[in-house]
Amino acid sequence: MNTIPSVDLNDFISNDSNRKQKFVDAIGKAYEDIGFVALKGHFLDDTLVENLYKEVKNFFDLPLETKQKYEIPGIGGQRGYVSFGKESAKGKKEADLKEFWHFGQYVENNDKLKAEYPENVIVEELPEFNKTGKEAYKMLEKTAKYVLRALATHLGLEETYFDTYIYNGNSILRPIHYPPITEEPKAAERAAAHGDINLITLLMGAQGRGLQVQNHKGEWIDAIAEPDELMINVGDMLSRHTNNKLKSTIHRVINPPKELWGTSRYSIPFFMHPISAMKLDVLDVCVDAENPKAFEDITAGEFLNERLKELGLIK
Repeated sequence: MNTIPSVDLNDFISNDSNRKQKFVDAIGKAYEDIGFVALKGHFLDDTLVENLYKEVKNFFDLPLETKQKYEIPGIGGQRGYVSFGKESAKGKKEADLKEFWHFGQYVENNDKLKAEYPENVIVEELPEFNKTGKEAYKMLEKTAKYVLRALATHLGLEETYFDTYIYNGNSILRPIHYPPITEEPKAAERAAAHGDINLITLLMGAQGRGLQVQNHKGEWIDAIAEPDELMINVGDMLSRHTNNKLKSTIHRVINPPKELWGTSRYSIPFFMHPISAMKLDVLDVCVDAENPKAFEDITAGEFLNERLKELGLIK
C-alpha cells in the first residue's frame, strides 16, 4: 500500500446502513493494512481550526522566559509547556526538534479522576488560548468516539464498547511547534520514527510534505491530508488490545529541504487515551490458532507509565 486511504465520517453517522457498513469496512481494512486513514466529516469547523492555529502560534511566539513559566516540574510534561529538545523517540538519544503544549481532560462527575489528572495550565497572556483549546479538545474527542465505534463494529464487538473507557479518559491535545532549523541537525529530526502510545491519534496539520508512514515493506511513504481532513492512526494500546490485528504504524516527521529550513511547521495531534483502569488484555475475538495471544495482560495506566519512562519524560 503506497497511499493513505480516505474515508468520510458522514457515512458512519448517516442513517443509511449500507453507507455505515462501507465506512466500517474501509476503515477496518485501512487499519489492518497500514494503520492510517485520512478522515473527512469530522466535528471541527473551519472557524475553530483557524482560531486554534492563531492561538497556538500566538503562544509559541511568546518570549522563551514567558513560555517557561508554564513548564510544570514533576508531572512528566502531561500539562502545560514542554520546551525545545526535551522529548526523544523510544530508543533514540537525539531529542526531537520541537516544543509543545499539552491540554488534558476536562473531567466531568468524577472526583477520583479529577484528583488523578494534573490540572490544565492557564496562559494569562492569551485570554482565548485555553478556551479555544478546550473547544478543539471536545470536538476531537467526539470525532474519536465515532471512529472507535466503527472499529468496535469491525472487530465484532458491541458498537459502544469503547465509550465507557474513553469518557473522562486521559486524552491529550498537543499543539506542536517545529521551529526554523538554524544549523545542520546531526542525527535529529523534527520527530524521529516512533509509534504512538494511545488508542488512536487524530492529527491536525498534516497538509504538505513532512509526515511519513512506514508500510509493511519497510518503505517510507508521504502521508498528506487534504485541508478538510484529519490524519488518524492506530496507537500501541489499540494494537496490543487487538493482538496486532489493527496496526500501530511507525511514522516520523522529516526535516524540510534546506531551502525551507527558515520556516516553522505546526501540527496538532489529539492522543485518545482511555481511563487508566482500562484493561488492555488481548481481546478474545482477536485470538485464534494462527494468531495466538502475543501480549501479557496490562492496564492502560501501567502501559502509559512504562512508555513515559522510555521517552525520558518521567524518571
